[in-house]
Amino acid sequence: MIHQQPFAPLRGLIGSAIAIVALAVTTGALAQDLVEGRNYARLKNPQPVETGKNIEVIEFFSYGCQHCGELEPNLQAWLKNKPADVQLRRIPVMFQPRWENLARVYYTLEAMGEENKLSPDIFSSIHAKGNQLWNEKEFFEWAAARGLDRKKVEELYASFTVVGKVNRAKQQAQVYQIQSVPTMIVDGKFVTGPERMQNGHAGIPAAIDALVVKARAERPKS
Repeated sequence: MIHQQPFAPLRGLIGSAIAIVALAVTTGALAQDLVEGRNYARLKNPQPVETGKNIEVIEFFSYGCQHCGELEPNLQAWLKNKPADVQLRRIPVMFQPRWENLARVYYTLEAMGEENKLSPDIFSSIHAKGNQLWNEKEFFEWAAARGLDRKKVEELYASFTVVGKVNRAKQQAQVYQIQSVPTMIVDGKFVTGPERMQNGHAGIPAAIDALVVKARAERPKS
């Protein structure tokens, strides 16, 4: 049983209001703490977003990148608490031939609505367990072992839709001039990454939130 003191609902409301104010102050402080040119850069050629009124956050990554795997737990935690007006898009990069197949792995899982659930497992399977998931047959077996319909996985992996998304991902990496991963882009105008943070991967969630505040402030008022 929950015991409440008199006026507990009112106190709860006051407490919530204080928490909201504290969060706003903290986020504002984070925005001020980020140093342009050191913690993030402003793109010379801002790009239009694909999320409409929502603030767009892009992660350029690859399942084949160990640093992306190290960032994943931090990104997963951020996703659980991200602002309602923020939308994450992930774009796989292909710095080597194996990574192109891993891009197809990502878009196959995305088409099945399984990318967020299984991405941590993909990273672990490749970097901790040594599974060669860029090998088509090994990926199909891996997917089936996790309860996915193998026939559907194979069809999607080879589909025009997935191949088209892979080709577009290559174009977007060129547009944003991506040289390393993981790289985060906020609202088509700000770029940051773990190497820019004093505490590395752990600093990315707060940096994203701070840049979201800046991006939101710079958007035209409706």
